[in-house]
Amino acid sequence: MTAVTLASFTEKDVADWFVTRELNKARPYVEEVRNLEINGSQLSAVVPGTAREPYTVQAYLSQGQSGDTMVVSRCTCPVGRHCKHVAAVLLKAIAERNPTDRVSNSVLSWVDDLRRVSVAVAKKKARPVGARQQLFYILKWTADQRRFGVEIRKGKYPESSEEWWKVDRALITPPQFVTEEDLGILRLIWAERGHETGLRAFGLGPKHGAEILQRMVASHRLYPEDDLGLPLNAGATRPASIGWQIDGMGFQRPYLKPEPSAGMIIAVDPPWYLDLGEGETGPLEVAGNPTVVNRLFSLPPLSAKEAALVAEALTELAPDLPLPAEHASARLRLVDAPLQAILQLETLHTHGQRAWRGYPHSFSGGPFDVARVIFRYADADIRPEEKSEFITLPEGETVRLKRRPDAEATALKALGASGMQKIPGNTLYTFGSPPEGIFGLAEESSWSPFMQDGIGRLKEAGWQVEFPEDFRHHVIEVDGWEADLYESDGGWFNLDMGILVDGERLPLAPLLATLFRRDVRWLEAAELERIPDEEGIELHTPAGKRLRVPAGRIKPLAATLIDLFDGFTGGETLRLSRFDAPRLAELTDVSRWEFRGQSDIFALAERLQAAQGIVDIEPPAGLCLELRPYQREGLAWLQFLRDQNLSGILADDMGLGKTAQTLAHLLLEKEAGRLDKPALIILPTSLIFNWKNEAARFAPSLKVLSLHGPERKSRFAEIPAHDVILTTYPLLWRDADELMLHSYHLLILDEAQTVKNAQSRSAEAVRKVDARHRLCLTGTPLENHLGELWSQFDFLLPGFLGTSKQFTRHWRTPIEKQGDIQRRKLLARRIRPFILRRKKEDVAQELPPKTIIVRSVELEGSQRDLYETVRAAMDAKVRDEIASKGFARSQIVILDALLKLRQVCCDPRLVKANAAKKVKERAKLDLLMSMLPELVDEGRRILVFSQFTSMLALIENELDKLEIPYVTLTGDTVERETPIRSFQEGDVPIFLISLKAGGVGLNLTAADTVIHYDPWWNPAVENQATDRAHRLGQDKPVFVYKLIVGGSIEEKILALQERKAELAAGILSDDHGVEVKFGTDDLAALFEPLPS
Repeated sequence: MTAVTLASFTEKDVADWFVTRELNKARPYVEEVRNLEINGSQLSAVVPGTAREPYTVQAYLSQGQSGDTMVVSRCTCPVGRHCKHVAAVLLKAIAERNPTDRVSNSVLSWVDDLRRVSVAVAKKKARPVGARQQLFYILKWTADQRRFGVEIRKGKYPESSEEWWKVDRALITPPQFVTEEDLGILRLIWAERGHETGLRAFGLGPKHGAEILQRMVASHRLYPEDDLGLPLNAGATRPASIGWQIDGMGFQRPYLKPEPSAGMIIAVDPPWYLDLGEGETGPLEVAGNPTVVNRLFSLPPLSAKEAALVAEALTELAPDLPLPAEHASARLRLVDAPLQAILQLETLHTHGQRAWRGYPHSFSGGPFDVARVIFRYADADIRPEEKSEFITLPEGETVRLKRRPDAEATALKALGASGMQKIPGNTLYTFGSPPEGIFGLAEESSWSPFMQDGIGRLKEAGWQVEFPEDFRHHVIEVDGWEADLYESDGGWFNLDMGILVDGERLPLAPLLATLFRRDVRWLEAAELERIPDEEGIELHTPAGKRLRVPAGRIKPLAATLIDLFDGFTGGETLRLSRFDAPRLAELTDVSRWEFRGQSDIFALAERLQAAQGIVDIEPPAGLCLELRPYQREGLAWLQFLRDQNLSGILADDMGLGKTAQTLAHLLLEKEAGRLDKPALIILPTSLIFNWKNEAARFAPSLKVLSLHGPERKSRFAEIPAHDVILTTYPLLWRDADELMLHSYHLLILDEAQTVKNAQSRSAEAVRKVDARHRLCLTGTPLENHLGELWSQFDFLLPGFLGTSKQFTRHWRTPIEKQGDIQRRKLLARRIRPFILRRKKEDVAQELPPKTIIVRSVELEGSQRDLYETVRAAMDAKVRDEIASKGFARSQIVILDALLKLRQVCCDPRLVKANAAKKVKERAKLDLLMSMLPELVDEGRRILVFSQFTSMLALIENELDKLEIPYVTLTGDTVERETPIRSFQEGDVPIFLISLKAGGVGLNLTAADTVIHYDPWWNPAVENQATDRAHRLGQDKPVFVYKLIVGGSIEEKILALQERKAELAAGILSDDHGVEVKFGTDDLAALFEPLPS
């Protein structure tokens, strides 16, 4: 036989040395092989792989005891030897030797693609027709490939099937998915159940093993455990000869050599081979007397003397069989090389463990991290606990090993100093045989410092440490941080944040989104603050890598952009509105980021952050009013918004002159030549007169067109000829077609909270108006809940606060229901550049003081009985309604119940019930009528507000009896200017006003006393009413009286008012110290009985 050498081996030899599957994996790497060298009998090269550094491959050819040539190899990849990289180097050597026979990479790629397509088609065809539930048989083997077993699974497909162990029950009462074919297999498996393999599987014993294999492979449902894509095929019977090999103790053992070779031999009778490369299994036909052969494999390992005796017996009784060699160990290759200690880290999956060091006793199981120790001498590996002198290499060659006990002891001492100790056997509960010869640290928390520092110390002591890329404690440090900002569409930008790891840029947004979903601390503002800046945070990449970053680097991102991460739907970038430019300030810190992108967006961020510190501006020349300093600042802010093409809310307190500032802004636009199109102002009906009057007084050069009343339809054609167009919310949607024939320089919503319902017809109409700039005027941008704020911003800056659903999820719910102070601060910071709000006490200190007095009265007699009767009945009715329909769908019944209680407090005559007609007591009306004559005698000018026009009518009757003059303003009042003028000029001392009709738009500075006869839920509405008197121009102290029935629903309304005021203050001002929560618990308090 001609010896095979590095100069003569062929692809056929390589095919004999490697299974087909490994060879197929190797072919794409052939063209990647670099630095190929052949020095005498050794071949070396480097091959790029998935690791950062390319793998180093070494190989040489060796003659086995049988005379066959085998390849002995070493690779620095996780497999370690006899891998696809070694095969690729051997194929490259053949190509270098025979350049004319070289196959191009493109052809190899084409063949590889064709093979993948073919395999995919084969797998698809192999899938069971009809995808019904059935049994699958999974062939498993031990690590030394000596013992085999069958795991039974149930499912539609083998990949998704589950373990199934109910063999005994199925034999008595077969389930529908167990066929007659299965029953024959299951009976044989059950008969072999006592055969121990150490696997979590049914054993394949010598008695029935061969028949079990034959039936399983015939079912086309037998799969190898490492590939559930295709079933094993029934292979032809292969001949096998007997050979002899030396074990670790120097003793000889017989073994079978199939032809062609197969990866594994299954010890059944007759024996079977398993060829994973070809995907088939089948019986072996062993030459020689079967009785002698079977007895041969029952021999114990043979010493040299025993081998001589067996050889003598075989020569006489079975001369056709090979003989064990005499003194075989003396002819073995001696491995005399320095020690290389290797520590291999891995994670075992257990189903429990005994208490050991810092690990508690556990029955739940889970991952457990261990280390395996290998002593490597050249190409021979041995475990510390193995004391053998002889080693059989994976390629089949047995060698003699010269060990270095002193070096091994030194290495183990360094390992112990690192915290590693050997884990006693049976400590871990695992499937199959318990792991042996493994080491571990004191507790799981010890792994992080070990990976950071311990590995370095072991390497200094000469150890080589290996672990897979996705080892769960392998954490990679981030080399750099960068961000790109590029323009998208419609004023939006894409923020692409990235981190640099081992020279590779990874998108940060999906990594952070995954972290925030995994660790809820990042979504809770209070928890976020408690995370130490120096805490190491792990980010997990899709490839299984773990990256370590300091918490301080990502906390600002979580705090500032949390709503974007909370709603992250995928991709690599975050989408931001240009109006959110101030939020990007974190990225401009060059010590944190290497930033690239739009410089103009950062310039805008700086301007927006300084927006409310705008420099002074000269008022328009034609303004017939001297603006106060804060009003000049407001004018400058409005000009800033226009210059930056932004929109905003002028949210000054009632009475601080929002109308005057807006008129000055419009006049300045006209004088600068920018008012080439009219400004459209939409306002409540009650303010038409006020706007016309103030425009005529303060900005007479502005041409104002009021589209109000029946005659408006004839004046639509005049719109282009005017500077300012006034219309009302009720008329807007009716006149929308005519108004939208024109475009406007500015669209202004006065009392913008009027369109707080985004689904109303007025709100829908204003969004369709074509205007260059938009502005809202309101003293109460936030009255009841944050949804009103969203509605206004959706008009001003569409998309800035997301959709209504997103805003509720990211802002309303955390702030209103969970009391999230940090989220509230963040929202306040986001909207602050677009809201200018000044309080009277801060800027109009010349205003006289306002005194609020709460006057309480108790219900008595039959009025008290009526209240309790209505309260008890309504409480029961509301509870029943909520129980059947839920809180959200019970609003009508709830509001009706509360209305009746409030009416009883005001005056029993407001309640439409026969029992109420009999009640003579009127506690609150009596209080009012005792106050009014006295106040009138003192010369007070009094405003009386009530929500009920019917209550105002009852008050009128009482005033008529006392002959005290008054005027009234309700929604039914046709001519509004007459009662206003009459009161302002001092003709009457009392002005009765319905809260809805007169709460906004009136200037009643003649009044010095305000009486709220009944409280309203919304404090902003009451404050607006009060500010009809307490506003610029008022020169007398103002007294505000609130008439309240003690212990009743009205007292609860006052408490609710305070909380709503706190919510508004938290969003619109710098005062964030109040926690606000809303809940259905308020309802129970509202229906509490009167105190006894």
